[in-house]
Amino acid sequence: MKGYQYLDENGTFCLENPELTGYLYFPIANEKGVMASVTPSLGGDNKMGQNTFLLAPVSSEDLHDKKGTRNFWVKIEDKGLWSATGASAWQEAGLFTKEKDKSLLKAGMMWHSVKRTSEEFGIEAEITSFVPLDNTVEIMTVTLRALSDDLTITPTAAIPLYGRSADNIRDHRHVTSLLHRMETVKEGILLNPTLTFDERGHRKNEVVYGVAGAAVGEGAEYRLPAGFYPVIEDFIGEGGSLINPRALLEGAEPVKAGFHKDGYETLGGIAYETCTLKKGEEKTYIIVLGYGKNKEDFLAQTRPYLSKTYCDTALEEVKKSWLEKLNIKYHTSSADFDAWMQWVDFQPILRRIYGCSFLPHHDYGKGGRGWRDLWQDCLALLIMNPDGVRDMLWSNYAGVRADGSNATIIGTKQGEFIADRNNITRVWMDHGVWPFLTTRLYIMQTGDTGLLFQENTYFKDPQAVRGEEKDLLWKAEDGNILRTKDNEEYRGTVLEHVLIELLTAFYDVGEHNHMRLRGADWNDALDMAKERGESVAFSALFGQNLVQLGEMLLHLKEEGMDKVSLLEELFLLLKDNDKLYEDVKSKTELLHDYCDKVRHTVSGEKKEISLTELSDNLIKKGNWIKEHIRKTEWISDRAGYSWYNSYYDNNGRRVEGDNKEGVRMMLTGQVFTIMSGIALEEQVKKITAAADNYLYAKELGGYRLNTDFHELKTDLGRMFGFAYGSKENGAVFAHMAVMYANALYQRNFIKEGYEVINSLYSHLSDFEKSRIYPGIPEYIGDNGRGLYHYLTGSASWLLLTVLTEMFGVKGEYGSLLLEPKLLKEQFDGEGKTRVSFVFGGKNFELTYVNREGKEVTGYRIGNTLLNDEPVITDSGKFVISKEIIDKLDDNLVHKISVELV
Repeated sequence: MKGYQYLDENGTFCLENPELTGYLYFPIANEKGVMASVTPSLGGDNKMGQNTFLLAPVSSEDLHDKKGTRNFWVKIEDKGLWSATGASAWQEAGLFTKEKDKSLLKAGMMWHSVKRTSEEFGIEAEITSFVPLDNTVEIMTVTLRALSDDLTITPTAAIPLYGRSADNIRDHRHVTSLLHRMETVKEGILLNPTLTFDERGHRKNEVVYGVAGAAVGEGAEYRLPAGFYPVIEDFIGEGGSLINPRALLEGAEPVKAGFHKDGYETLGGIAYETCTLKKGEEKTYIIVLGYGKNKEDFLAQTRPYLSKTYCDTALEEVKKSWLEKLNIKYHTSSADFDAWMQWVDFQPILRRIYGCSFLPHHDYGKGGRGWRDLWQDCLALLIMNPDGVRDMLWSNYAGVRADGSNATIIGTKQGEFIADRNNITRVWMDHGVWPFLTTRLYIMQTGDTGLLFQENTYFKDPQAVRGEEKDLLWKAEDGNILRTKDNEEYRGTVLEHVLIELLTAFYDVGEHNHMRLRGADWNDALDMAKERGESVAFSALFGQNLVQLGEMLLHLKEEGMDKVSLLEELFLLLKDNDKLYEDVKSKTELLHDYCDKVRHTVSGEKKEISLTELSDNLIKKGNWIKEHIRKTEWISDRAGYSWYNSYYDNNGRRVEGDNKEGVRMMLTGQVFTIMSGIALEEQVKKITAAADNYLYAKELGGYRLNTDFHELKTDLGRMFGFAYGSKENGAVFAHMAVMYANALYQRNFIKEGYEVINSLYSHLSDFEKSRIYPGIPEYIGDNGRGLYHYLTGSASWLLLTVLTEMFGVKGEYGSLLLEPKLLKEQFDGEGKTRVSFVFGGKNFELTYVNREGKEVTGYRIGNTLLNDEPVITDSGKFVISKEIIDKLDDNLVHKISVELV
């Protein structure tokens, strides 16, 4: 077995000898705040936030250092010392006389198990790790089996406790150990630092860290530890280490309960009683590590898990609960693809838990999510778990400023936004795109246009005029909510928030009349063109947003609505004449005038406008953007390839096209000109040809983000300082590659879109190439390795693309619309594909039947059944009305069968 193999349709997989592959890690967490990672040798970390790490924080380069693992030692009489995790100096060096240990990893959603077998010692260990659903602890169960002879064993768990902020890994590492107060109790070892010592200042510590253990007996019985090794310095001994512990090698006696030690690095060292295992006999040991509000709270959480029966029940609850959150199931011609997609669908859940900072490759920032993440992660939640998404969307709008920019520091509570205490002024020009894009998907899925008219507050801090000026009248004690001139809290509809975001962006243009790049767009590494940079790529998506919002308002008019009320100042942004649109100076002056009016307060007065007038205004502005890009940014090179330019740099120069160093092309501009409809059909064909020629790298599984510019381009962004082929500089960046597929599907370039996804999948599921567990990473490096796994927006976009474009399961104002775009090769041997999903609060199982084996361009929807009853189709479209869906039973799985003829 060269790579992992799936064991069931839920994505459970196994992998032989996982430690022979570097940089592997796996997430185990819960929704109570515990976030952990675990490696094949039980390395990784465990934390509840930036300032609360139970185990020392690890980055990617710490993954191959096996000293600080969750180790479990077994001293075997007449044979020596063996690590059940493989983390000993001699196992690592291969110093045994027989072949190395054999190991087998098995893992599923939020649980991880490694079985290790040693012929040398005649022993086998199986270690299962998981985080229970309802407590702030992590569980390890270790089962030892005697394989050949009777074995007399003395087991010892050895887990180094860190107990402080990630900042202290280097900053005051020793000083913060002086704050440590450790004690041993009969169940284990407690660490209760006196103070926290981090960026917040010195505070009284309010978290107790600990490790407890037990040896399993009959039924619910267990035996407590025989003793403890609570001090790292004493455990490793002079000249020793955590993979060469002299205390165990030299037989040092463990201490008993009641031991105290202050000011030293702490070890969760738990010594178990010596026992003899007969050949074929096994014994299980339990280790519980975690957090408590105090000593009593930690022990109250821990004690139940010292029973194997309780642990087994908790593990089954973990497995069941996380799988229930995955309410989408696929059945295509490839069972492996279907299983792989289970992990892709799980990734948005992981990002909601871990944010963007708390797995080993994501070693930047201090936790939490960014503005873009709030909205893009909702894309997946809308599909998988729509309950509560409405409130989440509404709450997020409280982060919008009256000048169309938004808060960038996001609190821990839903809808909580915080002023940047460092007063760092930065605006990402794409941030205004995502709220409407996500809100539109919600409305199309649910038909809930009422969300547009629910009111919310606006965010307020010292930043003004879209980050370029300050509100000198604002004081921190004023709070972070926009007020009227009468000092009353101002509230506007969600529609008003969206309008302000889109319209301010329309006027915020550079010298080529495209929207300014400012601090960056989606590509955060384009961060050095603040003054003169422009993003043609995201101007295209803003244009599409304006048109689609206008079309949505026309739908509301058809539903009987006539007028809406909006903030009086906003009407300045609704000026409408072609001469204004063409004049950069007039547009930026108008924007400044508006921003100045809302700099400190707003009038609070509202005016009415008809939906017809407002819709026409928005559609005209959106179409003006589209036509402007068509006229000015279509480029061709000497070789005859054509595509759209994506950016202007800080010297006001077009970025793409022929260059003395070679052709410069970027994928981003192609994605959004295709997605927005700017690229005409013939242009899409030319774009795909150019992308295939300049950006496609078969050996890396897909399309690079850009060609090699051969320049440290300091007038555009830090990405050009990265090695070419890594991260934003020319890697196969999965997020943009998936959005490219989505755009192609939307424009009915189905085979091309499928090839983008299939190329990524084929590479990533080939473990010998990608070297990652199932799922989609942020990008693929120039050596083919998947990097920055799990916490990536590409998962949300892939889930969305496979369900709504490939399987064609879409919403149309709450009605269910089916537009399948499945290739012949995706149907199974019986000519069927199937997908299970939730829509309108009802469970559906949809089967497409392609009996004649037709290709996607050759079939149309024929006979259709809902729960075995015929459904009338219209013009090849299959629509189940919202009225029908609302009447369906909530507790049944409703079966839809669609004949493709």
